[in-house]
Amino acid sequence: MYTQLAPQFANTPEGIEAARILGKCVHCGFCTATCPTYQILGDELDGPRGRIYLIKQMAEGAAPTEKTRNHLDRCLTCRNCESTCPSGVQYGNLVDIGRKWAEENTPARPLGERLTRWALKEGLTKPTLFNSAMTLGRLVRPLMPNGIQRKIPEARNKALDSSTDPYARPTASHERKMLILEGCVQPGMLPNINSATARVLDALKIQLISAPNATCCGALRYHLNDQTGGLENAKQNIDAWWPLVESGMEAIVMTASGCGVMVKDYGHLFADDSAYAAKAKKISDLTKDISEILPNLEKELIQLLGTDQKPGVVYHPPCTLQHGQQIRGKVEGLLSSIGIGVRLCADSHLCCGSAGTYSVTQPELSEQLRRNKLGHLNTACEESGAEVIVSGNIGCITHLQQDDKPVLHWIEIVDQLVSKASKVR
Repeated sequence: MYTQLAPQFANTPEGIEAARILGKCVHCGFCTATCPTYQILGDELDGPRGRIYLIKQMAEGAAPTEKTRNHLDRCLTCRNCESTCPSGVQYGNLVDIGRKWAEENTPARPLGERLTRWALKEGLTKPTLFNSAMTLGRLVRPLMPNGIQRKIPEARNKALDSSTDPYARPTASHERKMLILEGCVQPGMLPNINSATARVLDALKIQLISAPNATCCGALRYHLNDQTGGLENAKQNIDAWWPLVESGMEAIVMTASGCGVMVKDYGHLFADDSAYAAKAKKISDLTKDISEILPNLEKELIQLLGTDQKPGVVYHPPCTLQHGQQIRGKVEGLLSSIGIGVRLCADSHLCCGSAGTYSVTQPELSEQLRRNKLGHLNTACEESGAEVIVSGNIGCITHLQQDDKPVLHWIEIVDQLVSKASKVR
């Protein structure tokens, strides 16, 4: 797709990148077959190909309208289209550019929208503020509507071993050391995920370290069109991690795939920043989802846990893992190796509707996708006999919560087994 950049974009990094990405698109439409919003709405402009045309028009100088902005807003950024595209179109990067252009060249959003987006950017990215709000929310949780209750998990997940303190971290020092990004909402919502990861790695003789000055990965601000704020978050993380990286950390471990896909993109985002380019690339190269770390320790894990048959699970692979990071099969393979049968549901490639802040900014579409996903997940549970659903991203886990079947991070299942094995020994 040839693009004649408008003068205001012709010599800018964003314009040049947009033209490069647009040049790969061959209008085939394969992407529409796997786009969740297109499947629901049936509107070409609510699919990747249509949105690409809207961005091309802006790149060539056409003025965006509020309708343009709305179509781009309705994109989940699940990046399923990238997995489907035969031409390698980097749609995720392109839609970020298009959203920025649309935001800058359309009338201000209605006051309610602006307040909501401001609250999301300022409230969710500040752990102290968010944790206080979560504590208060738990006190009044029974009075809240079901949709809001799902966003306020109980302090201790009932599916976990009640003797396990969700805040307990190992204190042993090991020669092998890795960094972890704590995240902005995960410690307040489901603290056991990071603690479970630390306990599992400790059992494998790896010490997990947290940098005190690290902050939100930047994805939340960046995808709400506050690219400047998102990059500032990223710089703070790079600065916080760099001395530890220089000391020889093996990896930067991500337990939320939504954060992982953002941090892995730091190298791209700072490619033109002379002060941060090299550091950002190093950070991205070191960043690994926990599902990339543990398969390399499979033999040691089998020695701890054995391969005898254990209760099975149904796995929901997050979009940010399977499409954003192009990581597939690792969770299933690892769990299977230690005797846990893993079942995927019928539409495992499709988004559950969480998509960061999407469940707040696009509640109707998000809820429809949630219902569709839970229908397939629960059917898979009935067919396989599994009583637990697992995933690998905090957003998916909280979005898919339901009264009769727990949704956990898969590392929590491994942690339970490690805890039981240590008691036996």
